[in-house]
Amino acid sequence: MIAQLAEIFFNVITPVFALVLIGYLAGPRLGLNARTLSRFAYFILIPCFVFNIIATAEFDVATAGRMVIFIWVVELACAVLGLAVAKILRRSAQMTAAYVLIATFGNVGNFGLPLIEFRLGPEGLLPATIYFLAIMVIAFVIGVGAASWTNGGSLAALTAVLKTPALIAIVPAALVNGLGVTPPLLVSRTTGLLAAAMVPTMLVALGVQLADIKQIRLSRDVWIASGIRLLGGAALSLIIVIPFGLSGVERGAGVFQAAMPTAVLASIIALEHKLLPDFVTTAVLFSTIASVVTLTLLLAFV
Repeated sequence: MIAQLAEIFFNVITPVFALVLIGYLAGPRLGLNARTLSRFAYFILIPCFVFNIIATAEFDVATAGRMVIFIWVVELACAVLGLAVAKILRRSAQMTAAYVLIATFGNVGNFGLPLIEFRLGPEGLLPATIYFLAIMVIAFVIGVGAASWTNGGSLAALTAVLKTPALIAIVPAALVNGLGVTPPLLVSRTTGLLAAAMVPTMLVALGVQLADIKQIRLSRDVWIASGIRLLGGAALSLIIVIPFGLSGVERGAGVFQAAMPTAVLASIIALEHKLLPDFVTTAVLFSTIASVVTLTLLLAFV
């Protein structure tokens, strides 16, 4: 068992964190701009990755539907757990909303995709991508909804979810796949090169973003909220997956995605809506570091 844990730590976890560390160290020294890297990945690299995966994939629609519903139920359960814990602790409305945001918005892109590919192999990329897209949709809805609710703001911003480049890329990809069309070599090679750059760019960008965090205050709430995201997400997914009848890579990818640390996007939402941004950002950093342990154990036992 110790040998298996060591193998997973060095061959699965460490390569991912190595790129984050490179970004963390190189960002301030080279003047790298986290916003520029993130926007490049968000608007160009991720859509190309999604197009490449979906356009050429062979998958069962019924199974994909079960996967999406399963992960949405897990996300809703995580949000309810965060809400319940904050209420039990009698936290303020803002802190309660922050708990929900942290518990819901996992880093299923930067971390989830490479970790699942390393652990489950190339066949794990398709289900991981489906979960990635499904989680992004509901996490934005829940996260922005919670942040808007505390400020009495309009939920009209949630329509921005439909404008997410990765989701827009699904439309042409699904058409190409459904019609059995072979994309021109120029298109497939261009999108393929850009797709290959997605994971390293996102991991380095994450490191640069983490390097921008100036104040770290590990309060009790940071520990609890991060625990809900890392441990609660994993436990809930392992229970909820049973009635959905998912197995193999579909089950593994879903459980792994549900256990990822809080995404930097959560801190961006918190900053945009003035929802305790220092607290949320600290939880992002702490959950990312703590996931070295939790993900190593999860990848070994599940």
